[in-house]
Amino acid sequence: MAVLNGHKLQKEMRMNLFSEVRSLVVESLGQLIEEERLPSGLDFTAVAVEPPRDPLHGDMATNAAMVLAKPAKQKPRDIAENLAEKLRADSRVLSAEVAGPGFLNLRLEAIVWQGLVRDILVDPTFGRSSLGDGKKVNVEYVSANPTGPLHVGHTRGAVFGDALASLLDYAGYNVTREYYINDGGAQVDVLARSVYLRYLEAHGQDVAFEDGTYPGDYLVPVGEALKAKVGDAYVGKPESEWLVSVREFATEAMMDLIREDLKALGVEMDQFYSEKSLYGTGRIEGALQALEAKGLIYKGVLEPPKGKVPEDWEPREQTLFKSTEHGDDVDRAVMKSDGSWTYFAPDIAYHYDKVSRGFDQLIDVFGADHGGYVKRMKAAVSALSDGQVPLDIKLCQLVKLWKNGEPFKMSKRAGNFVTLRDVVDQVGPDVTRFHMLTRKNDAPLDFDFDKVLEQSKDNPVFYVQYAHARVHSVLRKARDEGFSVADADLAEADLSLLKNEAEIAVAKKLAEWPRLVEIAAKGHEPHRVAFYLYELASEFHGLWNKGNDDVSLRFLQSNDEVTSKAKIALIRSVSVVISHGLAILGVKPVTEMR
Repeated sequence: MAVLNGHKLQKEMRMNLFSEVRSLVVESLGQLIEEERLPSGLDFTAVAVEPPRDPLHGDMATNAAMVLAKPAKQKPRDIAENLAEKLRADSRVLSAEVAGPGFLNLRLEAIVWQGLVRDILVDPTFGRSSLGDGKKVNVEYVSANPTGPLHVGHTRGAVFGDALASLLDYAGYNVTREYYINDGGAQVDVLARSVYLRYLEAHGQDVAFEDGTYPGDYLVPVGEALKAKVGDAYVGKPESEWLVSVREFATEAMMDLIREDLKALGVEMDQFYSEKSLYGTGRIEGALQALEAKGLIYKGVLEPPKGKVPEDWEPREQTLFKSTEHGDDVDRAVMKSDGSWTYFAPDIAYHYDKVSRGFDQLIDVFGADHGGYVKRMKAAVSALSDGQVPLDIKLCQLVKLWKNGEPFKMSKRAGNFVTLRDVVDQVGPDVTRFHMLTRKNDAPLDFDFDKVLEQSKDNPVFYVQYAHARVHSVLRKARDEGFSVADADLAEADLSLLKNEAEIAVAKKLAEWPRLVEIAAKGHEPHRVAFYLYELASEFHGLWNKGNDDVSLRFLQSNDEVTSKAKIALIRSVSVVISHGLAILGVKPVTEMR
């Protein structure tokens, strides 16, 4: 098959090769319709172009014939044969072979993969997507009670939420990172009482922490700071005189601590939203009035809880939300019989505020223990937005910590749990973040302090960082030999020299990056980025190792700058994509291993 000019091919098929080939498939199907070999009016929505399950079958595969057979009233293989004929006529297609009942496997010319290397080097936006089209997305994550330092469970939610926000931004969405401060409930009163005990302690008094108060040492400096601010003004005074001011002081101190914890993890929020701001401002009432106007609020008696009925349960009339009309299992109480709000009421008001702020999509990241809130919150947002604003709730499962083959012990400072700082201080923010994304959010995660620092292929953090560092070691050697390895110069290399199967395999893995970004963004699955980076690193290390046996595969060819530049261009493109992926995960790439 004739080979076209490399730059022309690059222009024709740049960025997302899978999308480009799908466009080619759809265009070819259109030609078959014009030739009356296919009926008009076919819907191509389900036509996909993906990597084949077995790489030996080709570079890409399309299901076009399979999904069009029934509406076209033709045999899948007949459609596939006609489509293959059209595709073979394209200069970028090396072969198009029909397989099984009608799948079509494609192989592309080497120059397509070679041109992709140039794309990556000249376009700093390679992999970025316009999928989001600027739509406004609110990602709410962490949202811990301001009663103490963040624990390891919050760490996973923080990493997941932050990586998801970065992924969506990379995919073209307008993202707001938000923290909901749970400062409106009884727990902040408990915090205030606990701080008051530390305040008395700072004045030399012996204190006892009763059940329900927070005994962690983290409140010692808060009590001392309160003493420095007010002296002995609250000593011996009734709770009614100090509770409100101590609660505000303590909440602010805890939020300062939480912000410091998040900063240590590399997490920065765009907005902190106070639950307390919903009370006494009419916002809760306004949200419920909006639901009432839709006929979704009524007075009624809830059925007893399923399973064993608590001894203190009794039927009583409450104000209820018809959440069952929007997909929930049961209707939910928003106001108790005594006229006080349920926990659900301010949550409704908060999400109503999000909808009112004009977000096109909402995402909440909750701990696994909040699974019971999923349907009711989705029902509320559906009702408040008339079904126009989707809410996706991602649950993060538990993290089990291990060290020296044993469960990692609790933090003395926190009193009863392992803190975010305990983890970050042990292994650093980059290792913490990457490893937290090596499992899907809804799967349990083991975090072994020894293994995450291990320098082996079994440690994904090390394996990916090592690939990036290895590339930079080659770049340094090339500079020492006196030739430029600037991206602009490497992009002008004779990439047709990249012919070996192992080199082309690396380029093919690079081609998956833009597609992977869109798949991960659509599914709200940032762990896919970590998985992909490991696979890309594996292809690179495999090529490096082959160079130990085959001199022609070494990146620096003795006295051959032309060939060296082509090979270095390939691996430099690997480091570019790795750095893009690590940036989404919030991990800094390293240029040398210590």
